Amino acid sequence: MNAIRTGYRLIDTAAVYGNEDAVGEAVREAISEGLCTREELFITSKLWVQDMLNQDIAAAGIEASLKKSGLEYFDLYLLHQAMCDYFSAWRALEDAYEEGKLKAIGVSNFYPHVLANFCETVRVKPMVNQVELHPYFAQPEALATMKYYNVQPEAWAPLGGGRHKPFENNLLQSIADAHQKSISQVILRWNIQRGVVVIPKSTHQQRIEENFAIWDFSLTEKEMAQISSLDLGYVGESVKHFNPEFVRGCLAVKIHD
Repeated sequence: MNAIRTGYRLIDTAAVYGNEDAVGEAVREAISEGLCTREELFITSKLWVQDMLNQDIAAAGIEASLKKSGLEYFDLYLLHQAMCDYFSAWRALEDAYEEGKLKAIGVSNFYPHVLANFCETVRVKPMVNQVELHPYFAQPEALATMKYYNVQPEAWAPLGGGRHKPFENNLLQSIADAHQKSISQVILRWNIQRGVVVIPKSTHQQRIEENFAIWDFSLTEKEMAQISSLDLGYVGESVKHFNPEFVRGCLAVKIHD
């Protein structure tokens, strides 16, 4: 609710987060208070891998998400991972999209080679690919692939996901000082100027407001390049999706009986 009061209109949830019901309650409360209309909000949820075994199970998973949230439709619905039978699961998303239950459909954590194969195969191409994108994992190849297929990039962990120390970086601090902004604001602005939708997450009101105040300045081409130079590439924890152990761990997560 604090985010909506601040001016945020995009809310990101997922079946595996276990908070689709809370998001639905917040939406209804915001509407009842006159803060916004349903049409002004953009609610995203995601299908978990447990429900991606086949098309019928995926269709039931979509219905379960809608029921839990109490919403008539999602503005965007994603396959959470490129795991299980995601092609069959996608057919369920295509059907729900054509029925109007999902206003847009997309994917998450689809790396360039996976996304290319997917887009060349499916009937309805994904409209969004939500992936990890921040200065230490800039993924220029992924952005190029998304642009080729007209897929909108969206960043989870746009501030580094707690695995890096951007707030101790001298370069980022100097750029922030030059604009009288915080490092968080600079990083978010960097992604915005790359054409990336960002999803900053915080429970602190001050940071919620700070992360929203990024529309009154722009980074120069030089500053953009300097920030991009921090990219570490496909190394370490950022490429956990390539790790069989991580995949097995995801497949073991059950969100219902």
